[in-house]
Amino acid sequence: MSDTAPAPAAPVAPRAGGVAPLQPVILGADIGVYALARSFHEAYGVRSVVVAGAALGPVAHSRIVDHEIVADGHDPRQLVDRLLDVARRMPDRRLLLMANSDWLVRVVVQHRAELEPYYVVPFLSEGLLDQISDKATFAEICERLDISVPRTIVQDFTAAHEPGWAPAAVDLDYPLIAKAASSADYQDVEFEGKKKVFEIATPDELTWLWSALRAAGFRGRFVVQELVPGDDTQMRSITAYVDSRGEITLLCSAHVLLEEHTPSGLGNPAAMITYRDDAMLEQARRFLTSTGYRGFANFDVKVDPRTDRFRFFEVNPRIGRNNYYVTAAGANPMRFVVEDQVEGRAVEPVVVDREVLYSIVPHRLLLRYVRDPQLAQRVRRLVRARATAHPLAYGKDLSPRRRAYVWAAKLNQVRKFRRWYPAVTETGF
Repeated sequence: MSDTAPAPAAPVAPRAGGVAPLQPVILGADIGVYALARSFHEAYGVRSVVVAGAALGPVAHSRIVDHEIVADGHDPRQLVDRLLDVARRMPDRRLLLMANSDWLVRVVVQHRAELEPYYVVPFLSEGLLDQISDKATFAEICERLDISVPRTIVQDFTAAHEPGWAPAAVDLDYPLIAKAASSADYQDVEFEGKKKVFEIATPDELTWLWSALRAAGFRGRFVVQELVPGDDTQMRSITAYVDSRGEITLLCSAHVLLEEHTPSGLGNPAAMITYRDDAMLEQARRFLTSTGYRGFANFDVKVDPRTDRFRFFEVNPRIGRNNYYVTAAGANPMRFVVEDQVEGRAVEPVVVDREVLYSIVPHRLLLRYVRDPQLAQRVRRLVRARATAHPLAYGKDLSPRRRAYVWAAKLNQVRKFRRWYPAVTETGF
């Protein structure tokens, strides 16, 4: 299956005396946005313009970003209008637009016609976005490509407002996993007990979830999947970049050590070690090539301890919240998109094999959760070798206020894990 890929943006004409300077513009204000700004600054020495509803902690008081604040950061029209306003004020810059959450990627893709006269928009087409962003459709694609996924049942709420609607039967063994097929459809749905991912232990819990979603006005699709056993250390992450010619120029994989366990952040990696796994990467390559993918992609994968098979959970149509692990491993992903989309040059493909420890939690906290002795030893070895990275701890952007924020962010991780995922044992250095 394939979809028509967006045409690469043509380079703007150079200014008199040289090429138009690069100007990254990024939607959002979370830790992943700061990581993008940091990677741009490391590679090109440029400040990024960050467009959001507020200057949140990760990007606040930063010397490497300029803020464009809109009244309502959840209003697509306000965001697009501000992007157009920024572009009109920077007519001599080569504007590269980035977004790093599913719904913001959709905003950009749906308004591509308005934005592309001013911006390089390095994202996949809307048709392909619709297909791969839906976890149910993603599972169908993977099955056709012989890529293993958990068994999936789809619950469609499109007609849930009708009196006779009833949820479909679920014949999976408990416990099981339930999550929105499209996170964009779930973004603004609010109800008590809302989570990013639900681990359902009994049929009664599933009945409660269906009722809560229906009452909250959710009219998208939810997927119910078999629970693949194993703790956080069974998870893997893959980041890829497919250039405007369809060439996969960047592949980087990481072994997850610890995930976040707050209701809103459940499943987001908190610590990873980069490594190379060609068998896993080959399956990602097959997916990207077969679908005609373009731009950045981030896959969530789990190793099934019963079979040692890779079980692909989803692909995010963006670089991912924890994108800095790629830069830390020596392959700054911003270079790949800039050379491809801005400079119009082919990039020699890279498969990252350098090992680094990426962590947003203190190392001592991490070691309380890594119970596998070999993994713990790898963590200690990388810490001693100083082959570590925290996306917020950027030496060129550590004013006193930023230092205080980074320290507070680490302390807050300790508090969050103590509340939502207390460690059973503690392992020191």
